[in-house]
Amino acid sequence: MERCEVWRLPTLPFEQAQALQARLAALRAESPPDRLLLLSHPPTYTLGSSGSTAHLLLTPAELAQRGIVLARADRGGDITYHGPGQLVGYPILRLAGSGDLRADVLGYVRRLEQAVIRALAAYGVVGKAITGCTGVWVDTPAGPAKICAIGVRVTARLVTRHGFALNLNTDLRAYDGIIPCGIRDKGVTSLAALLGAPVDEDEAARRVVEAFGVVFGRRMAAEAERRRTGLLPT
Repeated sequence: MERCEVWRLPTLPFEQAQALQARLAALRAESPPDRLLLLSHPPTYTLGSSGSTAHLLLTPAELAQRGIVLARADRGGDITYHGPGQLVGYPILRLAGSGDLRADVLGYVRRLEQAVIRALAAYGVVGKAITGCTGVWVDTPAGPAKICAIGVRVTARLVTRHGFALNLNTDLRAYDGIIPCGIRDKGVTSLAALLGAPVDEDEAARRVVEAFGVVFGRRMAAEAERRRTGLLPT
């Protein structure tokens, strides 16, 4: 079973995390190990490669007033929100490759969804995938609501970047400023909202790591010493 290092990182600005992923992906293209970065971001709207600014409902002045940054992301997908109370996961994995890149990417996304669904099940929450809508969803009295957004990039050397954003204790009012992922007829929720109480974020991270290891067939290892590599500022 392949080894995957788990890096539990502090809150990082989105652009800094994106640069870190690029460096780690370049390293992974040359040699193991795989890595799973777990972190959060300050309040940020990220716009993917297929995103439209029409789905951003706030003016620059309103963004500044609310303390939310707008950042371009070199991943697929539309606009989403990152912020406190959210568990963001960036897997840096080398995919085996079947010769069909599209199938490899779709298969990878489906496995990310299954890992999150498995982690939610530990809380008694039934997550699901919806055909034609990437991410993990739950049924609510108001209809289907997204609890985890997924957007990825796979390099030419089959190394993954970006990943998932699971709402734990997220302030859902931040989603009022966008049309999340460009989907107008479905809502957004969090694990805390579903359970009716705040979630222990460290425990949630442990459950996600366990589920990720099972779904991807990886031996999840304690986080490595990374500051000596110069990959992060001291």
